[in-house]
Amino acid sequence: MQTLAIFGAGRLGQSWGRLAQQSGRYRVVAVCCRSEAAARRAVDFIGAGQPATLDAPVALADLNLLAVPDDALAELATRLADRPTAIAATAFHASGVLDSAVLAPLTSAGLVCGSLHPAFSFAEPARAVQTFAGTLCALEGNAAAQTTLQAFAAAIGGRPFSLTPGSKAAYHASLSIASNFLVTLTGLAQAVAAQAGIEGELARSLLGNLMHQSLDNALTLGAARALTGPIARGDAATVRQHLAVLGGTPQAALYLALGRATLALAQHSAEHAGVPADAWARLSAELADPSAVAAPVPSIAVAPSEACATGGTAAISPTSIAGPSPSEWS
Repeated sequence: MQTLAIFGAGRLGQSWGRLAQQSGRYRVVAVCCRSEAAARRAVDFIGAGQPATLDAPVALADLNLLAVPDDALAELATRLADRPTAIAATAFHASGVLDSAVLAPLTSAGLVCGSLHPAFSFAEPARAVQTFAGTLCALEGNAAAQTTLQAFAAAIGGRPFSLTPGSKAAYHASLSIASNFLVTLTGLAQAVAAQAGIEGELARSLLGNLMHQSLDNALTLGAARALTGPIARGDAATVRQHLAVLGGTPQAALYLALGRATLALAQHSAEHAGVPADAWARLSAELADPSAVAAPVPSIAVAPSEACATGGTAAISPTSIAGPSPSEWS
């Protein structure tokens, strides 16, 4: 049975510690937090381990999880590099955007290093332990570390997969768009619904049902085929009414930015090939934002079945999207 030391037992550290201990494949030997009181609470939740502060001279274990905020990882790695360590020990962190290079001091000290990031929101440890099974976990780092972390992820119920070198930031940005911005969109949509006098449970049900349907369609059919609404059908008049209602609110700026991205997606999809060119032009004029600095729309790949009449895979990019520039995952 391998030993596991946890440096930074917040929500993720506690959740993984308990799952690892319960798996029967790992024994949690140390749980280190900024205060010993916090460490004791974490040990009580995990059900194993010796509590200690991060400054205590705790020896490294077979596996060493550094679960502190991103901006504290490099300093912690430097501090741990002088600790006694097991032969062939592994150090890893769970940052979504940083790769294993931040653990360079531990690599120099002879440990194999990697990172393991779960596509999961650790809102509350007890709930996380119950719902973590099946979570996709992104791996990167030293080949030996990835082998060790694959086994660890599987033991705690995760589904590990490897990232290509240098792709960590793009990977995490995609998760932030899909998760964090979805929550923001929900809040903004509720604010606009309130302008129509629709609030509370009615608003949550009205918007929630439609959001669930739209997301399910997009994931099942692909973004282009799932796209509906006034922009997809070339309805500039409805878009004009939407913008009039939104006025100078933050929702208006977001509507313009997302509207341009939606227009680009619709224009390059065979699903909407019947919309006349002049309708697209009217929509483009309605969605223009002269006060903003234009930036190119990111390329969106459309599956062959969704591509234009020319066949093959379409890439969406020509139209511009402007507006405000686009929390911690774990």
